[in-house]
Amino acid sequence: MAVDKIRILIVDDIAETRENIRKLLQFESDVDVVGAARSGKEGIQLAQELDPDVVLMDINMPDIDGITATDIIRKKSPHIQVVILSVQSDQNYMRKAMLAGARDFLTKPPLGDELISAIRRAGEMAQAERAKGAQHHLATTSVAGASNVASGFATISKGKIITVYSPKGGTGCTTIAVNLAIALNNEDTRVVLVDANLQFGDVAIFVNEQGKNTILELAPRVDELEPDVVEEILINHGASGLRILAAPQRPEMADKITTDQFTKVVQYLQKMYAYVVIDTAHILSDVVLSVIDISDVIVLITTQEIPAIKNARLFLDLLQTMGIGKERIVFAMNRYDKRIGITPERVSENLKQEISVTIPLDEKIAITAVNRGVPFMLDNKSQPVGRGIFSLAEAVRARLTALESENEVSGRR
Repeated sequence: MAVDKIRILIVDDIAETRENIRKLLQFESDVDVVGAARSGKEGIQLAQELDPDVVLMDINMPDIDGITATDIIRKKSPHIQVVILSVQSDQNYMRKAMLAGARDFLTKPPLGDELISAIRRAGEMAQAERAKGAQHHLATTSVAGASNVASGFATISKGKIITVYSPKGGTGCTTIAVNLAIALNNEDTRVVLVDANLQFGDVAIFVNEQGKNTILELAPRVDELEPDVVEEILINHGASGLRILAAPQRPEMADKITTDQFTKVVQYLQKMYAYVVIDTAHILSDVVLSVIDISDVIVLITTQEIPAIKNARLFLDLLQTMGIGKERIVFAMNRYDKRIGITPERVSENLKQEISVTIPLDEKIAITAVNRGVPFMLDNKSQPVGRGIFSLAEAVRARLTALESENEVSGRR
């Protein structure tokens, strides 16, 4: 008697990861990839529609995280088995995944044999569960599941605003903003990079695209914007796929843009892009303050220099006054040098705000990248400084996911 193929659903927001897994599995005669989802929400929906045996689930996604999605899928369809794939090998993640009902937990990128073995174990369990009478369960839950999906996914969520800020000049804020935007950008989560340093913005120079359209072309018509007009004015950085909204080319032109206009432009871009990454000046102008206020996440940059740490403390105090909670901050230490005694742990303890990411010092790569106009995430992403930016991107994704989950729980209350 022929054994049914194990039906697989891949859930991951990175297109390259989905394709790599699909290619890895295409040579296995007992495995059939029946679908791929780009987000936790879409994964939940496709799990109901396709009824796979096994779901390969990423953890960090921009809408619903993989652990929450696992819990929802398992409650709707207990016979579906979930194998978690995560860049985090943290025991706490593993424990949460298992409590949510995951069958297995593998660290990315998984070894081929390891992944196939986990899929076969999970597939065997799924088919055994079906044989026990899961048909009755499916009949009673499919109607409810379909109505939940129909009501839950009718609206398109706005893009997330990620502001990169340092209260001390010269800490590498623009370098981080540009390379973080490239790390977050892919065909499923498109990114627009906005230069909010209206007087002396350098984003266009960092990508060798100076002398083109700027925000001056959008600001005067902010109340009558159309997507095709916006796309035409944004710089299309071919090497990375980023869209860029550059600052005016002359400092005196900054006065032609009001705070209200700038804010409206950013909020319009939210409708078009998954992430709006904003580079800022270290001076707290009205524009910078307004952007910070509407941001979903603020990436706060410091270095190991005492003035930078002192200014970070003052800024954290200001955020508290503004009513912006610490949970919206991703604190990062740039140009980290292990030879210097001021450690991230000491700064975290002193400022009562955890530094979640360190980006190592590599002046040669960083300065060369700026002078060439080629961000290092395009040709040096495997170097330690590039891995630091990848870690920052993962930390931002994870924080956005956590905040969205908290908002959904609060909404249900």
